Amino acid sequence: MLRRLFGGPVRRNVRARPLARFFMRHCRIPLLILAVAAILEVYIHTRRFAVKQPDHELDEPFYTQCQEPAVEKPRENAALVMLARNSELKKALKTVESIEKHFNGWFHYPIVFLNDEPWSAEFMKAMNASVSGVARFEVIPKDEWTFPAWMDANEAKEAIAKQGRDGILYGGLETYHHMCRFYSGKFYTLKALQQYKWYWRIEPDVDFHCSITYDPFVEMAKHDKVYGFTISLPEEPMTCPSLFREIADWKEEHNIPTTELWKATVTASWVPWPFRSWMSRFRHRDKAGDGWSLCHYWSNFEIANMDFFRDRKYQDLYEHLDKTRGFYEERWGDAAVHSLALAMLLNSDQVHHFEDFGYRHDWFFQCPANAPGGQLLESKALGDFPFNKERQGGIGCRCECDGAQTRNYASYCLNKLKQPNTSKRLGPIGWFKTWFK
Repeated sequence: MLRRLFGGPVRRNVRARPLARFFMRHCRIPLLILAVAAILEVYIHTRRFAVKQPDHELDEPFYTQCQEPAVEKPRENAALVMLARNSELKKALKTVESIEKHFNGWFHYPIVFLNDEPWSAEFMKAMNASVSGVARFEVIPKDEWTFPAWMDANEAKEAIAKQGRDGILYGGLETYHHMCRFYSGKFYTLKALQQYKWYWRIEPDVDFHCSITYDPFVEMAKHDKVYGFTISLPEEPMTCPSLFREIADWKEEHNIPTTELWKATVTASWVPWPFRSWMSRFRHRDKAGDGWSLCHYWSNFEIANMDFFRDRKYQDLYEHLDKTRGFYEERWGDAAVHSLALAMLLNSDQVHHFEDFGYRHDWFFQCPANAPGGQLLESKALGDFPFNKERQGGIGCRCECDGAQTRNYASYCLNKLKQPNTSKRLGPIGWFKTWFK
């Protein structure tokens, strides 16, 4: 370098020239062929996970404007279900008042309140005064809200404490782990719910912003739907690093065919064979190296047929997951478990997006615009309380929220999970934009 800077002679590696010539002459074409083959193999592999585009929409809204509530028609065997504590009376009351105003004041479905402790007289009195149907107050059996008998509770508590120290979302809360495990499996076999086929899960401190003037249970049954949701989001990656691998392995072990919904949850690896299997060492990947997008249905709102979750196949999956200790050694959420099981075991048109529902929980919300000319202003049943203005393309019924912003979360997961049902596909720019709206 100094000789080059100050003008001295530069010595060159004369020996390297023949080697470079040999390499260029004899290896260039084989390497080019290898590169082309690798690109072709990756393309073929990723196309295996391309979601089939239907020739028409498979999951349209049940209704796109207000309906006169069909209060005289038969109901489904269903209940609204809330898991709450006595200390959450104010938040639970807010939810009940909201859903009574926007739905249950017409349809009078029972509301089942679940608690892992005995209910206070104050809580029961307040709820009985607020519901239009029957209120039931049930206590979850102790053996269904604790560590399984075969597990070393001290080891589980240490794993939970470590998750807390590591800053994993809710990972340090023992009762949160019990809740996720309960909602993933024991919830569906609970004696208190055995008489019902359908459930609508509601949470304390929830707002419903639109009038729901039709019976969603009846429509779900009529259209052969199994599961309904409002919001989908990416899971927190640190909560369940091994969950996808466990379910993918179980799927392969039981020879379960790959559905379009499963394809929609998978992010195919772009690493060529045979190196792709190396990717299996990373989190959220199956043994072939393909990954989970982390997209899932947010389960704090769900309307579903409990027969699916009570079926032996789902319960076998749950029992397998339970034996792996992942509900405690990691913090597997019921939303992720439900979503992956649904993707594996259902046809895509059996999942329904309630895009006409206005819903808020925490800071996430969905707010459809009101349908032009579809608000039934003359209806006595719907009353005359104020609602937001109508907007072109709106499908909501008397929504009180501002439909100018239909949601306040990135819609990437929503579009990805709805992909098997829609013929309206987004281009690359459209997909990019979903991260920002």
